[in-house]
Amino acid sequence: MTTADITSAAPTAAPTAAPPPGPTGPPAPSGGPAARLRAAWRTVRRSRRLSIGFVLIGIFVLVAIIGPLIATDPNGFSLDLGQPPSGAHWLGTTQTGQDVFDQLMVSTRTSLEIGAAAALIATAISVVIGIGGGFLGGWSDETLSLLSNVFLVIPGLPLVIVISSYTKGGSMLATIGVISITSWAASARVLRAQTLSLRTRDYVLAARLYGEKRWRIVLVEILPNEAAIIVSQFIFAVIFAILTQAGLAFLGLQNPSDLTWGNMLYFAQNAEALSSGSWWWFVPPGLCIAVFGAAMSLISFGLDEVLDPKLRVYRPAKQSRRTEGQEATR
Repeated sequence: MTTADITSAAPTAAPTAAPPPGPTGPPAPSGGPAARLRAAWRTVRRSRRLSIGFVLIGIFVLVAIIGPLIATDPNGFSLDLGQPPSGAHWLGTTQTGQDVFDQLMVSTRTSLEIGAAAALIATAISVVIGIGGGFLGGWSDETLSLLSNVFLVIPGLPLVIVISSYTKGGSMLATIGVISITSWAASARVLRAQTLSLRTRDYVLAARLYGEKRWRIVLVEILPNEAAIIVSQFIFAVIFAILTQAGLAFLGLQNPSDLTWGNMLYFAQNAEALSSGSWWWFVPPGLCIAVFGAAMSLISFGLDEVLDPKLRVYRPAKQSRRTEGQEATR
């Protein structure tokens, strides 16, 4: 028997049948919105700190949205003077009969607005100065770096107090501006150092050789690689803004007509609520500041666990844990 006979006698492979379509048609593409949402949800569930932080921040945002809608007049007076929490007044009243619960609902929105707006402006300034100076180099980097160093050398709190003293009784925009111009320098230095490292990477050099424009290199090649740092800096900028505003209000350097957590503490301190035992007046705003700061810190630490491979935490599924427990008992 020749080789040709053996070859012709070999059975031919049957054609591979196409997999039957699913009951709901072909599967959705992996890059669709649903897949991205599921991936984001798995990312959040991967870290308990991130989950707890998002839940707490969600509660604050919900209160800030619907709180002023359900609250009555926070500046309205009543005959219930300095009353403890009760069914009529859930968080008690002030010495002038104002409802503390209503004031807290309105103060939450104002405090979050100041924190978010000041953090956005400060983060934008730090991104422009830090990434811009680090990428351009030369005299541009020297000038922007000198500007950052000047703001870093000047003590932050005295500068805020001096500027706020000239804008006392001003609008909320003045407070946001004061906090923004005093809280961007440290973030700009961090972003500049990271940009100096990224601009010498191979993919950045390749983009330059291909003739890509500078703005496109920054937006496509450098900025996404610093997104984690920018988000972390924004989170701590929000915390700094809220704490700074509360401190300025406690010192009496804010407009008393704008209800914030800091102004609530200011009025409670002036009325000697601590010495008189009116804990329901100063504990709620102080607790809100502490819990909000802790929630933002949990989100920052949780993002580090998810984005940093060295800190990434993998939790086994419940079935795997159950199987390990059964094998351990044998």
